[in-house]
Amino acid sequence: IFKGKTFQKDASLNTRIVGGQVAPVGSWPWQVSLQRFGSHFCGGSLINSQWVLTAAHCFRSSTPTGLTVNLGLQSLQGSNPNAASRTVTQIIKHPNYNSGTNDNDICLLQLSSPVNFSSYISPVCLAASDSIFYSGVNSWVTGWGDIGRGVPLPSPQNLMEVEVPVVGNRQCNCNYGVGSITDNMICAGLSAGGKDSCQGDSGGPMVIKQSGRWIQAGVVSFGEGCALPNFPGVYARVSQYQTWINSQISSNQPGFMTFTSTGTNSDLSILFNMYIYKKKKTPSTPLRAVYPSSSGPLPEAWELEGPAQHLSCSQDCALLDRDLRCCSRDLLEPLA
Repeated sequence: IFKGKTFQKDASLNTRIVGGQVAPVGSWPWQVSLQRFGSHFCGGSLINSQWVLTAAHCFRSSTPTGLTVNLGLQSLQGSNPNAASRTVTQIIKHPNYNSGTNDNDICLLQLSSPVNFSSYISPVCLAASDSIFYSGVNSWVTGWGDIGRGVPLPSPQNLMEVEVPVVGNRQCNCNYGVGSITDNMICAGLSAGGKDSCQGDSGGPMVIKQSGRWIQAGVVSFGEGCALPNFPGVYARVSQYQTWINSQISSNQPGFMTFTSTGTNSDLSILFNMYIYKKKKTPSTPLRAVYPSSSGPLPEAWELEGPAQHLSCSQDCALLDRDLRCCSRDLLEPLA
């Protein structure tokens, strides 16, 4: 299993479903298994008759030797009467993929020949560039990965599914450290943990239903462990890549749909209260800052003075050189 690094060196790229259940046969007909020399290593999603969307971190190189895309599978072992397979002619990683930060963790695979659609093999719609996903929107993630840390999916290795709510980027940045979650990412998971994607699910789809249609909002990317409390799974945000995907697929382009959230986005209420001082002058009242920026001019150097008043953020924060940084509650020093 290919492991990568995020802002924390031991954070792992996600490859499995934790806390889910066996998916009904044919319920996720766009789900594919990427296999090299017959061994599953990542998931993906069929987006038209000849292209698959997956994660860039699944591939160390762009050479498709021994690579097959397996469609219509229910299990990785035993009989799959509705299955089809294709080899791959092109692996196209996003040109701005960053293996250190996992930004732009998205990739396209061109199949050797078109596939015929059926009840068990059909493409998924993709989230259009103007899609908005509020915190709390329910999503589904699927894959054949491990079902726990170091616990492989048991035979016959049936496709698994799990439902997880979207976590807003402000809250997710609190969890992972401000700046770790970019606009090209979307998070999903439970604050209590217990449900997540993990090793083996990488590249697979995160989908959300709207008006009877399933829309792919994310591509399984990375996380801190699997299903840990306060560490939601992180996914490449598909809506950021409509232009790039269409630039790579010149004919029979994938279908894009706008996902529209309703109600109020609770992520906008994430606030940070902190006691601050400018050099040696301590203000008498706390500064209330709203991420990603506060209104009005900022001093050149804000630093943390004493314990901050802890709200809903998992770490206390301070404004340093106009950047919002998270600090250790114990050491009260900026994290590197």
